[in-house]
Amino acid sequence: MRIRQILTTMALSASLMTFSNSEVEALRYFNQTPEMMSSEIPYGDNAQAAHYAKTDDAKIYYEVYGQGDPIVVLHGGGLGCAYEMGCFIDELKDSNQVIVISTRGHGKSEIGETPFTLKQRADDIQAVLKDAGINQAVKMIGFSDGGYSAYSFAVNYPSSVKKLVAIGAGEVLATNKFFIFNLASWNRFDEDFCDQQGKLMPEPERWQEMLRMYEKMWNGAVISKETFSKVTCPVLVVNGEKDPNSPMATAIAAFYELPDAHLSIIPNAGHACFLENFDAVWSVVEPFIND
Repeated sequence: MRIRQILTTMALSASLMTFSNSEVEALRYFNQTPEMMSSEIPYGDNAQAAHYAKTDDAKIYYEVYGQGDPIVVLHGGGLGCAYEMGCFIDELKDSNQVIVISTRGHGKSEIGETPFTLKQRADDIQAVLKDAGINQAVKMIGFSDGGYSAYSFAVNYPSSVKKLVAIGAGEVLATNKFFIFNLASWNRFDEDFCDQQGKLMPEPERWQEMLRMYEKMWNGAVISKETFSKVTCPVLVVNGEKDPNSPMATAIAAFYELPDAHLSIIPNAGHACFLENFDAVWSVVEPFIND
């Protein structure tokens, strides 16, 4: 039976702004402001929780926190990093086993040599779960690129997913997105973030090459009914009302194309709605993921 529930959460939000500090010590996410810390824990660079899973051509970095039902947390792509998901990890780790994955080419994960694909992302997640000794179905929270990776995992490993939260990951048509990733431009917007991430990367000299690989994966990609109809687990679609990367109409399209879906639109919020207004996002994610 198709489940349809629209959850609309009203709350104020702050906008993302560039913040530069020449002596940044704590880990940060892109365009972090002083008021918008993700966590005091350096997720994505925490030696106490660090592990590596070996795939055919790359080592994938991940961290494990807590005990209980396993929940996989997946950050955004390109400018994304594990640290941006810290607000979720902080809330989840006291009662769950949280597996935080750095997508290949991001943070401490290697790039590999094979072209990037969403199927590859699913296989990387599977490799991490195998390395972590997790044999049961997991819950997943993915933002943007991480949301699409979670969808791919749910399609390719359907018996391995209990529930899925996809944030800023609506329908993608070949005509509604085109990406050009430029490291020099990113440095101008947030030099501190780029400096930190470059120091984490095993092969920082390949960063721009990785971005070309990332462009090729996404430009012309289609993620619509053919994909969404194969996601059989319950899904909570969360989207910012003013998200320019995943416009609200694309989130609603995904909601209607998924067999078992719930929808939450966060008013006045952009792409990283959970960083702008975590209380609003958590108020819908927590009951869904823990039910």
